[in-house]
Amino acid sequence: MLSGVMLSWFILTAFSVLFVAVDSMKTPESPVLKWGFILLTVYTGPIGAFLYVLGCREPLPGLHERYTATLWRQVLGSTMHCVAGDGLGILAGAIIGGMIHLSKPTEIGLEYLLGFGFGWSIFQALFMKASSGGSFYRALKNTFIPELVSMNYLMAAMIVVTTIGMSLVPGSGNPLTVEFWFIMSMALLAGFIAAYPINWWLVSNHLKHGMMTVRPKTGGDIISDAQEHSSYDGAESGHDSENHKDKISNNAIWLMVIISFVVFGGGAGFSLMYKA
Repeated sequence: MLSGVMLSWFILTAFSVLFVAVDSMKTPESPVLKWGFILLTVYTGPIGAFLYVLGCREPLPGLHERYTATLWRQVLGSTMHCVAGDGLGILAGAIIGGMIHLSKPTEIGLEYLLGFGFGWSIFQALFMKASSGGSFYRALKNTFIPELVSMNYLMAAMIVVTTIGMSLVPGSGNPLTVEFWFIMSMALLAGFIAAYPINWWLVSNHLKHGMMTVRPKTGGDIISDAQEHSSYDGAESGHDSENHKDKISNNAIWLMVIISFVVFGGGAGFSLMYKA
């Protein structure tokens, strides 16, 4: 039964990835977010393709700016960006941990470090440094807190799902099996769901970016953001970032950081104490 479910899932995933990869070529979205949706679809199969169509795909020519301006679509873009980047590092950690049989605490630590390190330094700071005046250092500074908070929720949910899934499905701890990849796919989907609410808070308070619109123009591309990239320290983004910054206190931000670590700790603690 499970083998049939997994086979169907991976077949649907292959077609979904092909659809998003081809269709996104004509979507006036930022290249990094296009790649983000492709990666999300690799992780979550037809659900990722459904989210791309519902949240990013331009319904009619010239409507992308208005279509993606709604808050829930902005949050979708923010969450997708987090899961796409962090997911690559987490998967790398899980593969390494499974291949060399790391202890559970060590594997969790490795997945966290690789997931956050790649998501923050590459997918957030490097790919989005234009929103921080072209400075990579400034982009690292601006994206650290939002990425950290979002990562904690993503990782907490993934730990719970992989712990339960790999204890129930024989052979799923081996990265060379389809069971491993199915469990990781379900874990990334759960992580996306868990990270969505905190990304709503981050986007609502202008601490994280959402969707963008990039349209070709003679002499280069122009970016028309439905909501431009905002940052923890209120870096300039073309809008009144100081007004954005004033809407939330540093105490509130650090409270959310603490809560996110409590959530992550809960997920890690569950994994370490779980007995099938």
